[in-house]
Amino acid sequence: MNARIAEIQDALREAALDGWLFYDFRLSDPIAYRVLQLSEHGATTRRWFCFVPASGRIRTLVSAVEAHRLDSLGADGIVYRSYAEMAAGVRSILAGARRIAMDYSPKAAIPYVSRVDAGTLEIVRSTGVEVVSSADLVQRFEARLTASQLAGHRRAGAALGRVVGETFGEIARCARRGQAVTEFAIQRFMMDRIAAAGLTTAEPPIVAVNAHSADPHFGPSRENSSPIRAGDLVLLDLWARELDPDAAYADITWTGFVGETVPDEPARIFEIVARARDAAVRLVKQRIDLGAPVHGHEADRAAREVIAGAGFGAMFVHRTGHSIGREVHGMGANLDSLETEDHRMLIEGTCFSVEPGIYLPGRFGIRSELDMTIENGRAEVSAPEPQREIVPILARYRE
Repeated sequence: MNARIAEIQDALREAALDGWLFYDFRLSDPIAYRVLQLSEHGATTRRWFCFVPASGRIRTLVSAVEAHRLDSLGADGIVYRSYAEMAAGVRSILAGARRIAMDYSPKAAIPYVSRVDAGTLEIVRSTGVEVVSSADLVQRFEARLTASQLAGHRRAGAALGRVVGETFGEIARCARRGQAVTEFAIQRFMMDRIAAAGLTTAEPPIVAVNAHSADPHFGPSRENSSPIRAGDLVLLDLWARELDPDAAYADITWTGFVGETVPDEPARIFEIVARARDAAVRLVKQRIDLGAPVHGHEADRAAREVIAGAGFGAMFVHRTGHSIGREVHGMGANLDSLETEDHRMLIEGTCFSVEPGIYLPGRFGIRSELDMTIENGRAEVSAPEPQREIVPILARYRE
């Protein structure tokens, strides 16, 4: 038995589960490959099942067309040819199990782990077993980061903070010289600075001016890009990781104003957003310091109550934060009581964003995003330091 299977079985016993049934069809469940440490390379055109019981040898069910697909697991395997043989094989590998986990989420509440289709669940449930979500197990195996990954995350965050400064400096330089610059051009500038910092990113950053900043996931292109001029509010949302494929992302959002001073209204909205952000941070830190559980939906509500109390509840249109790992949106608990009710605990070794926002359609939006880690029993804000006010770009960055 390999070490990963032993770890899974320990987790299953702690969760009082009889096993974890993994299923895939044409790479439909990347979680299965990552948790089982399987290669995604090679032919995968037929359905396979792998049942890891809480104790004993694992059992696999594979098609005769790809009979060797799971050989690396060293399992007791069944080979099927027909649909009927497959259905019978599912019953056989689950023999004796009563309550198992699968990569699904009731009512698709947590879509990150909602990987198994309804028809396959029907096949499994027809055997008489109870199926529960693997969401907590997935977080344990996919969201927890090593000390090295957490250190790399902090380095990436510090580097992104420097990119923000360089970008505001470039905007100030262009504004002072009367040089035309657009959201798209600044996005290209940021990509160059991210690369120069030794980082990589799967998607380019958000650069959003004025009304575009009221669209939480606005993405500039050559065709839809607005100019950036004096008197504009600018939102920068950027995420990146070090070059190692196992490196963890960092993800931050800062806002600036192209002027010497920041107007009262956006400054007031930022102050509300920052208080909401800090309320979520404070709750997480206090609970973790006490050794008490804190769940994703609780941290979301701590931030949401501040914004709702200020009269902008309807303008906070997304969750407060998301898990961060090898992907910028990771597999762990999200700070969410809006889009989902994420009851998963924030656990040791994980990383997540805290990023409330207020969006005034057609005018502007303010979001302030920082990252947190939980390591050695302490929850901390990782680099850079949180933004405390909208940056007056022309006052802060002089040639």
